[in-house]
Amino acid sequence: MAAGRVPDPALLRVALTGGIATGKSYVCARFEALGVPTIDADVIARHVVQPGMPALQRIVERFGSGVLREDGHLDRGALGAIVFGDAIARHALEAIIHPEVRRAIGEWEAALRGQAAGTRPAYCLADIPLLFETGRSAEYDAVVVTSCAPDEQVRRVRARDGLTDAQARARLAAQWPIGEKVRLADYVIRTDGTFADTDTQVAEVHGHLLAKAAGA
Repeated sequence: MAAGRVPDPALLRVALTGGIATGKSYVCARFEALGVPTIDADVIARHVVQPGMPALQRIVERFGSGVLREDGHLDRGALGAIVFGDAIARHALEAIIHPEVRRAIGEWEAALRGQAAGTRPAYCLADIPLLFETGRSAEYDAVVVTSCAPDEQVRRVRARDGLTDAQARARLAAQWPIGEKVRLADYVIRTDGTFADTDTQVAEVHGHLLAKAAGA
C-alpha cells in the first residue's frame, strides 16, 4: 500500500504509472477489459486544453500564441519543443494542467464511491503518467508501474513519434528514471515480452487487487 494512505472502505483507489512508452495504455486497456473502471490522465489533459477552455488561455498567456495552430487548437509539437528542454517551462505548464486533471479524477472517483454497494466496483484505476513526479503516490491505496528497459523506451518513442534519438532521450529525462518508479511500486508489470506475457501479469495483479479490496 502507498505509504501514508488509509484505504477507503468504499472503494480501493489504484494508480497506474510508469515511464514514457512503457505500455501504460495497453495495460490500462487490459484492466478495463477485466471490468475495472479506468480513467486516463492524458485524455483529461487533452480535453482541458481544447479551444475555449480556461487552461488553454492560460497556456497562451504563459507561452505565447506560437503554441497555437491556425485553427486555434494547441500545437503540441510547438509546446513540446519548449517544455521538454526547459524544466522551468515544463513546471509552469504542469501547474496549469495538473490541477484540472486532479479535479476531474477526483470527481470521477467520487461518482464511483457514491454508487450503491451492490453496483460499486471493487477498485478503480487511474492512469497517471507523472504520479511520482507530482508527489501524488501517497493518495492511492496501491500503485502499479509498467516497466521496460530504457533503451526499449527510446526505441518505442522514436518509432511512435518520429523523434531523433536525442529528442526521445530528452522525453525520458523529463520523467523519473523507470528504475526508481519500479522501486516504489506495489506491483510491477514488465512489458518487454509478448502481449500474452503482459496479459498474464495484468491478470495476476488484478487478482491481488481484488483480494486487497476484499480485505483478504
